[in-house]
Amino acid sequence: MNDYTAEYTVDAETGLITPARLCLSPNRDARPTDATPDLVILHGISLPPGEFGGGEIEALFQNQLDWDAHPYFSGIRGMQVSAHLLIRRDGELVQFVPFSERAWHAGESCFRGRARCNDFSIGIELEGEDEISYDERQYQVLPAVLEALTLAYPRISGRQVAGHCDVAPGRKTDPGPAFDWLRLYDALEKQIETENT
Repeated sequence: MNDYTAEYTVDAETGLITPARLCLSPNRDARPTDATPDLVILHGISLPPGEFGGGEIEALFQNQLDWDAHPYFSGIRGMQVSAHLLIRRDGELVQFVPFSERAWHAGESCFRGRARCNDFSIGIELEGEDEISYDERQYQVLPAVLEALTLAYPRISGRQVAGHCDVAPGRKTDPGPAFDWLRLYDALEKQIETENT
């Protein structure tokens, strides 16, 4: 497990972040020519819904989920999805797709008039559920990860962070009302203040 108080570094050439556990997903492809990340989309995921700590999320992103292991899985049978990162409830950071590549996380989506958000976004999954409070350790890891991403990809800023619910309204609700956006913004503002002193 990673130290959730760690400082993170992104290598823009490889598209990898350290420290993180690398668990490559086959559900990825090339971004459009000259597309660089300028948006972060936050998601919430738990498999089965409301259950945490198992290996089902990783199995889903690697096309290895046992579809018969739980009744819920029959409704997502055959789904091929991924995200760039997963922040588990204990603060562990797992990378599934290099940032230089396109992860399959947003689906049909639009952000400020731009469709196909997967083309220009980085998808971060938080292990959680819409109505269940996210873990303290996730709120410590997420701002540190975002800081590393903004250093590697200057077009990303606090104004370029959205929820899946924002880019696919009516279709998606995550990360849900349980996610404390004000707490995230406050942490990002403190980082900026620290950098400027």
